[in-house]
Amino acid sequence: MAQVDSSPRKHGFLRKHAGRFGASVVLTVCVLWGLQHSGLKLVPPAAAFAGVRWWTVPVYLVLVIAMSYFRAVRWRFLLRKVGEVSASKILSVSFVGFAAILLLPFRLGEFVRPAMLREKGKISFSAVTGSIIAERIVDGLYLSVVLAIALLAVPTIDPLPEKVVGLPVTVAQVRGYAFFTLAGFACALATIAVYFFARGFARRATLAVFGLVSKKLAERLAHEAERLADGLHVLQSPKDAWGFMLESTLYWGINAAGMWLLAWGCGLQHADGSAITYWEACSMMGMLGVTILIPGPPGLLGIFQAGMFCGMTMYFPATLVESRGAVYACLLFGVQVTFTVVAGAIALLSGRGSLAQISEAEDDAAADPAG
Repeated sequence: MAQVDSSPRKHGFLRKHAGRFGASVVLTVCVLWGLQHSGLKLVPPAAAFAGVRWWTVPVYLVLVIAMSYFRAVRWRFLLRKVGEVSASKILSVSFVGFAAILLLPFRLGEFVRPAMLREKGKISFSAVTGSIIAERIVDGLYLSVVLAIALLAVPTIDPLPEKVVGLPVTVAQVRGYAFFTLAGFACALATIAVYFFARGFARRATLAVFGLVSKKLAERLAHEAERLADGLHVLQSPKDAWGFMLESTLYWGINAAGMWLLAWGCGLQHADGSAITYWEACSMMGMLGVTILIPGPPGLLGIFQAGMFCGMTMYFPATLVESRGAVYACLLFGVQVTFTVVAGAIALLSGRGSLAQISEAEDDAAADPAG
């Protein structure tokens, strides 16, 4: 008699996550409907682009390439104790991962890099995930600190408008969210740091507190926190820690410089005719960064533009934000999305990878996370 295959049936990447993609479609429709009724413009009319200094667009693209390079290669400092990974593979996997984060809904793409880099018996899925969690927390704290300093030190328009241009939220709510985000990332980093440097104490504290609810839950939380804390091993090496922070500073510094240049190229200026400053661009970068942390539809459609309008409202008149500001947000979004998608596609094809391989890696990692 023929043997019946009782092994679990594996589905492709798209089919496996069909529910999330469906929810993403619904979310995208809701976002577009909300934007249409709020007045925020995703694509301004063609006449609005007449005053753009077009040479700044390709220069901005060069800066996007440079900042994406540092965003990718700095990961090597976090992977030093995870396993041996070549620079070319780090770049390839990173660019595919960046495209996945952008295109897949609800930040599903965050798991693509661990899935692609995992090698059974050599590099574990959980160890790579820990390095990415550490990267995300450091980035979030870095951006939040920059944004908080900018909100306190960089002069805003006076008086500040009550609401953000094109959005049904107040400026006070936006500023409050920025400081709340800073507190959240500071607490997250402190928690993981305690697990890394005082693991025994942290484990006992977790079991004592959460064990009152469920011993099994407490054990699970302690185990997961210990795995994620391993991503901070870079702090044990001053050379690696300084290297990671230096290249992170280059990444974010170049990012702000590119945003400043393109804003100037789009004619974003103050009511007195003075040009946008670099520190205002840093503030807008920080606002954009903490906004896109919100899980959203593919391409961050609407979320990206909302973050930019939140930042611009604090420094420029509403009429300018609605005209030149909308052009600026459109070009900024277009250049970043185009480069990220093209670079990710090239990396995926050159590495002979596929969504099927990523799906298989996810299945293996789910079955054996430590492998």
